[in-house]
Amino acid sequence: MSEANDATLTFIQSSFADTASFKIASIQMLWSGYGEIARYFVPSLNKSVIVKLVTPPLQSNHPKGWNGQRSHQRKLDSYINESIFYKHYSQQTDNLCRTPSCYFAHTNIASNGPMDKTNGANSALIMEDLDQAGFSERLNQASLQTVKLGVRWLANFHAKFLNQKLRDLWPIGTYWHLATRPDEYARMPEGELKKKASKLDRALNNARFQTLLHGDAKLANFCFSVNANDLAAVDFQYVGRGIGVKDLMYFLGSCFDADELALHAGSLVDEYFSILRLSIENNHLELDFDALEGEWRALLPLVWADFERFLIGWATEHYKVNAYMRKQTSIALASC
Repeated sequence: MSEANDATLTFIQSSFADTASFKIASIQMLWSGYGEIARYFVPSLNKSVIVKLVTPPLQSNHPKGWNGQRSHQRKLDSYINESIFYKHYSQQTDNLCRTPSCYFAHTNIASNGPMDKTNGANSALIMEDLDQAGFSERLNQASLQTVKLGVRWLANFHAKFLNQKLRDLWPIGTYWHLATRPDEYARMPEGELKKKASKLDRALNNARFQTLLHGDAKLANFCFSVNANDLAAVDFQYVGRGIGVKDLMYFLGSCFDADELALHAGSLVDEYFSILRLSIENNHLELDFDALEGEWRALLPLVWADFERFLIGWATEHYKVNAYMRKQTSIALASC
């Protein structure tokens, strides 16, 4: 057993006051080798738990080559951000926007530490095992019905946090917003999208109606029930303030190609706003929903354009940059 795993097991055993706890298996490694997600069994609970262990590497190994200090620091900040979400905000979710319960959230990652041996600190989240809770299925492709489940989750999650003061979490959610991506912006080809990137960014960040974004709401970050009629979300590193259609755009783009987006996006956007309205009413929130819907619908093409801005700087050629996205970007650029 490695030193990191030994320390994690000691942490779990002390957290539950159960020295018989043990590791069952590693589930996956974190992005760029920053740790692992593993399953442990805790006899006193008579159930397994999921542990997300962060052990920052001495040298990042990003698959796209983004290995600099800025990229490293963004990852470290994201793990702190996720820990804050689980400690202080996840309890507000319910069965309509299911998240794993959090047993313990511990971090001693430095908020501005260098990528060297002095910053090999650990962070650990101990969470409910969603497989045991009935959400054991992971999907690589989604049917229209499963996409609708994701749209339902997002609308209910956004309704929970509308216009709240989101202390300590990122002031801007998602991982691609312009302030955190100067290197990718510099690599963009010259053109209208690059010239208007700051204007697009300001329009999105200054919107009147803001909520809490999941920030990485792709299909892979949802766990489905065996019969695929329910789901729960994981991976909250990039939660933060923003307009709900940022999550919606990103989720639809992770599920559909250009032809499918052209066929289904319009009706799914309508469905999102219908569910959002109902959830706001059920949560007894007082706000001008017509104004919210009008604002977010008008900003939706700008959201597509903003994400295209990131993609073409990050990966040059990316499968998500398709005809549907380009059309939305053209609409956005013509409007600003």
